[in-house]
Amino acid sequence: MADSTDAPNPKPVRPDVDRKARLRIPAYRPSKQDPVDRTKNWDEVYDLFTGDIAKIEAERCIQCPAAPCQKACPVHNDIPAAFWLLEQGDFNGAANIFRETSELPEMCGRLCPQERLCEGHCVVGKNALPVAIGKLETFVTEWQRSEHLLPVIQLPAPTRKRVAIIGSGPAGIAVAERLAKRGHSIVIYEAWPKPGGILRYGIPSFKQNKAAVDRTFEDLAALGVEVRCGVHVGRDISWEDLRSASDAVFVGIGATEGSRLGIPGEDAPGVIAATEFLVRSNLPSEDLPAQMQAPLGRPRKVVVIGGGDTSMDCVRSARRLGAEQVTLAYRRTEAEMQGRVEERVHAQEEGVQFEYLASPVEVITGADGEVTGLRCIRMALGEPDDTGRARPQPVEGSEFEIAADMLVLAIGYNVDAEWGETVPEMMRDRWARLVADPESMQTNLPGVFAGGDDVNGADLVVTALADAHRAAEAIDAYLKVLATPQSPLSPLRPLIGDSSLLG
Repeated sequence: MADSTDAPNPKPVRPDVDRKARLRIPAYRPSKQDPVDRTKNWDEVYDLFTGDIAKIEAERCIQCPAAPCQKACPVHNDIPAAFWLLEQGDFNGAANIFRETSELPEMCGRLCPQERLCEGHCVVGKNALPVAIGKLETFVTEWQRSEHLLPVIQLPAPTRKRVAIIGSGPAGIAVAERLAKRGHSIVIYEAWPKPGGILRYGIPSFKQNKAAVDRTFEDLAALGVEVRCGVHVGRDISWEDLRSASDAVFVGIGATEGSRLGIPGEDAPGVIAATEFLVRSNLPSEDLPAQMQAPLGRPRKVVVIGGGDTSMDCVRSARRLGAEQVTLAYRRTEAEMQGRVEERVHAQEEGVQFEYLASPVEVITGADGEVTGLRCIRMALGEPDDTGRARPQPVEGSEFEIAADMLVLAIGYNVDAEWGETVPEMMRDRWARLVADPESMQTNLPGVFAGGDDVNGADLVVTALADAHRAAEAIDAYLKVLATPQSPLSPLRPLIGDSSLLG
């Protein structure tokens, strides 16, 4: 568990290594399920490394003094130090180093896009496969759990300060853990029936098993953190009551509102948002709110619209539901896709068809109003847009149709618009995201902080953790000055970022 109140683990002494010899060590990757077999179950695709193979793979790390992998990690995991211990066979010590800077190392090892973070900056990767950083991180932290060797946390005396956390996703988890270790009283409010946020409700089990999510909340309970599920702030408890009962608040509600296409037929039965599709396909009905408990059935032909990791989760879930034909429609080419290459490879292995340069123009329905297909138009790539990617332009007269009995929209996420009604005085930008100071994560409301996807838009688990680390430090500082006559942390600085972004 990260940020222990105990003294940090001493960093290992690493003598000079023979870097040329290490570069000659062949790369290893853990085994994974056969594609045909894995579409028949929801188990994780990858097996864990074995200990012997993990040590060899860790030895491929050339122990760069500059550690570009560590700098590229949003929470700055000391990867070289962890791998030095791992190759010596000290799996427990390696796991503890990851836990010093990450509350969710088992999950980050599975979910982070290492190819554009730590592994993307691995020097070894310039001439060969980079060191398998994510899979080694998962191995040592899962090994530590299996051996019941998690660090023992000595909690300080209670401060009697109360912090409410809204949302139990990655950011809420990290803030809760860090502040509980400072002696503060923590209550997490979660609108869904079970805790975990995107970790439970947004990520399929074949990427991240749900047992790991459960263990995270067992750890928090051991720290005295209380979790109240099925409590929607603004409905089940008013913002005013929650604020008056708390000395500080952290808002980690994420970005869960799916974007819409704005095309004819989009409201037809059989068109479903990605979040609803994923939760209804991946979770038992008792873990879902009443309005989502009806089974999805067995669609035969599914089209998923989008190009990020969520769209890959959807097409791969559709194959596991038994769909015979699963197609991804994306308006650019694979080169412009922003999701993980690994996920696209898995989808292709599992029989998903990819329709690139295809933009939806109309949902086709039958006589009963049910979806029968999707009409698309071919696109050509033009000049770069403000994201730096080539802008797709429609090709006149190139319409075509894809047969489907279910369409899944995975085209982006926004912050729930209802939050603006719940706390209208909280500053938001023109995309309805919460505005927070990038250093303290404080909003314009004193004592109210925010971080993760509700501030950044849909992003990574690890970037939510990085926000949470800054927020936890600022909240702790804020709570320490509450009992003094001086003012608490000042409200949001007026000149935060680009004022043109504000709504």
